[in-house]
Amino acid sequence: MEQPESKKPRISLLVAAPRGFCAGVDRAIKIVELAIKKYGAPVYVRHEIVHNRYVVDELKNQGAIFVEELDEVPDGVPVVFSAHGVPKAVPHKAEERGLEYLDATCPLVSKVHRQAERQVEAGRHIIFVGHKNHPEVIGTFGQVDDGMMTLVETLEDVAALAPADPTKLAFLTQTTLSVDDTRAIVEALQARFPDIVGPKGEDICYATSNRQDAVKDIAKSCDLMLVIGAPNSSNSLRLVEVAQREGTTAYLIQRASEIDFGWMEGVKTLGLTAGASAPEILVREVVTHLQGRYDVEEQKIEAAEERMVFKLPRGLETA
Repeated sequence: MEQPESKKPRISLLVAAPRGFCAGVDRAIKIVELAIKKYGAPVYVRHEIVHNRYVVDELKNQGAIFVEELDEVPDGVPVVFSAHGVPKAVPHKAEERGLEYLDATCPLVSKVHRQAERQVEAGRHIIFVGHKNHPEVIGTFGQVDDGMMTLVETLEDVAALAPADPTKLAFLTQTTLSVDDTRAIVEALQARFPDIVGPKGEDICYATSNRQDAVKDIAKSCDLMLVIGAPNSSNSLRLVEVAQREGTTAYLIQRASEIDFGWMEGVKTLGLTAGASAPEILVREVVTHLQGRYDVEEQKIEAAEERMVFKLPRGLETA
């Protein structure tokens, strides 16, 4: 029950910026929406277009059908590949079946795919820094032949590496990792293998880095940090870890209803952010939910300004 305005305890709410949708997520969602508009429902999507239940449910309501494998897509209907990227075999299989497909892979993930191809063409074995079984990792491994890439997740994995030719190595990384963890792993790789070749620019995407920096900016000033995101969202989980490393208690929530007000005991300053797949409507939902119990003094703390926009595939711009 909502408390009378005069009796509500006051809390300071620091809302991180940037937060929420990145350009790659925004593009992927638009691709599905425009495909439905162009082709009519249903449009099939292989894997969750982005890792957020609210977004997936909204697209289902518009006519999207989500499947895990191409075999589940019937003949004669369009299919969209998720923002995380897919192995090369998937579009090849779609072409063999005559399926019309739209690739919603984030352009920054596609860039990593092209780098993988180039390093293998140059005769280098790739050490890939990422999380096992994440769709982005599966998609990147699927760009090259089996045996041409080795996954490392920890410093211990780096120490255990025994490459056939230590002078012919390259490294690449998943785009949604912890910036600090990845830096430590890359430094360990470079220390062990001085000849290892890395990308010209950082593979961790601008949005992941910016959201982690924004959390660092506010976490130390907060008694508690809430991160809106899905439990299978790598970048959202990293935001929780970043806050915890700053010494702040942090929880991952998908919706406002998951907030345990027991967490708020003694909290005077609360931090709030959202992973790159979480829409702003969920941020506002949390703020409204908090206002039911507290006199909320909201303040946006901006760490960076984002203006990145990615082009849509040809044929969809005018759909």
